[in-house]
Amino acid sequence: MTRKQPVSRSTWSRRDLLASGIGLGLGATGALAPVSAPRAQPVWPSRAIKLVVPFIPGSAPDVLARGLGERLAAALGQPVVIENRAGAGGNIGLDAIAKAPADGYTIGLGTSSMSINPALYRKVSYDPIQDFTPVHLTYAMPHALIVAADSPVRSVADLVRKLQAEPEKHNYASGGNGSGAHLCAELFKSMAKVTAVHVPYRGAPEILTSVMGGAALFGFPTLSTAVPLVKSGRVRALGVTGARRNAALPDVPPVGDTVTGFEVVSWFGIVGPARMPVEAARRLDQEVRKLLADPAFRDKVQADGTEIVGVGLDEFPAYLRRDLQKWKQAVELSGARVD
Repeated sequence: MTRKQPVSRSTWSRRDLLASGIGLGLGATGALAPVSAPRAQPVWPSRAIKLVVPFIPGSAPDVLARGLGERLAAALGQPVVIENRAGAGGNIGLDAIAKAPADGYTIGLGTSSMSINPALYRKVSYDPIQDFTPVHLTYAMPHALIVAADSPVRSVADLVRKLQAEPEKHNYASGGNGSGAHLCAELFKSMAKVTAVHVPYRGAPEILTSVMGGAALFGFPTLSTAVPLVKSGRVRALGVTGARRNAALPDVPPVGDTVTGFEVVSWFGIVGPARMPVEAARRLDQEVRKLLADPAFRDKVQADGTEIVGVGLDEFPAYLRRDLQKWKQAVELSGARVD
């Protein structure tokens, strides 16, 4: 008697499959269930994008974000809507970015606060490495050390001598606890061995108002915020916080020429929540890269002292890790702490 050979699955006919119900979506009754064709995913972006800015309207970061948002909207074919979420040295806005849906439709302006705040604050509600997708580091911004236009203080050395001679008598203004202006001043105090009383405000524009009105002797607003008033003669710039002179104020020396080793530069870039779609991050990176290569756009941005950086999606995470370590050391040196 000849033994019947088993039938290989690879030789099964459509009739066999129908009979067994394998792979064709048969329901429990054996009836053939309809099989829907896979849906095509919409190309990103297919609707408006929200850009969260962790600072107040009119501040230097806000102005930079609006310039980026306007050009990105044109390149992507969808509106880019700015949402200002100011407060706590950028922590409120950064927390909103970190906790946003990771669908590519909420992005944010990342800043050096991401590197500074974990060391400066006793507790932050986000992890700068785990909770964000660093897309493109766009700009660096030095700060300006300013006094009132009619102040008798005419140089960084004058300011140091005055603060040493009159300890705890004078105020300095910042854009809030943990802001770049706050850390600049605390590092300056530590490295110059002087004292002054911190008066925090909600943003950089209020530093200018406070200094001009005499409520504070000095402050460290971002260069782009200070340049118009310096050029109009309403405040005096004693120094810039970069390692070298800035083209926007070529006659103003670095603070480090007087206080050896002093250097503070804030950075800004596009970030998203962790696990945002790769295609969205790549597209944003590419469009920002094109934008920063445009000579007309570069000239416009750099006119107020902003410096183009252009560190993309592949390099930005490593930069952020290095910056976290740098600011940890700087904050420890300054002794600054925010509860």
